[in-house]
Amino acid sequence: MSLFITFEGGEGCGKSTQAEKLFRTLREASLPAVKTFEPGGTRLGRKVRPTLVSRQLKMQLSPMTELFLFAASRAQLVTEIIRPNLDGEKIVICDRFTDSTLAYQGYGRGIDLKTIDTVNTLATGGLKPDLVILLDLPPQIGLARHQGSKLGRFEQEGLAFHKRIRDGYLKLAAKEPERWLVIDGTLPKAKIGKIIWEKVSQLLSSKGYL
Repeated sequence: MSLFITFEGGEGCGKSTQAEKLFRTLREASLPAVKTFEPGGTRLGRKVRPTLVSRQLKMQLSPMTELFLFAASRAQLVTEIIRPNLDGEKIVICDRFTDSTLAYQGYGRGIDLKTIDTVNTLATGGLKPDLVILLDLPPQIGLARHQGSKLGRFEQEGLAFHKRIRDGYLKLAAKEPERWLVIDGTLPKAKIGKIIWEKVSQLLSSKGYL
């Protein structure tokens, strides 16, 4: 018995806030929950993260370099954090996972989706989330939420790039509607949290946690 939940979405969609809220709700209910994130979550991931997301390094990365750096960080995260906790029958929440790579490096950067699927499978051993929660938000709204803050490599990309990412996410969700929960990211935070908890509660019951 285990449950693997991932949060996905474009820049500024609020997924990190909702992932933390769900984690706290589970812990308050005395359920065995663990939360992690990408890129990061391990010592290696924390080393790789600045190269991938920080604009301060001013490093020009090719799309393939991005793909493999994300995959390396993910492989370590699965080996060190995700798999052991799932084997320990815990509820694992991950802020971004393989679908981020399909959306950003695939639909966004233009890398062949089959190539990304192959790399993802190698990095994760074929592990897939039981539930993918997508906070869908028009990119212009999400990017506006970052105004006044330090922008990373991805936030600095043009609007067309972020529109491709959003379209990619929606296409991925449409292919597996039974595994994805798509939520309007413009809804109030409390409403979004309620929708998430209703869905997660159903899964918890089916898995025997409740």
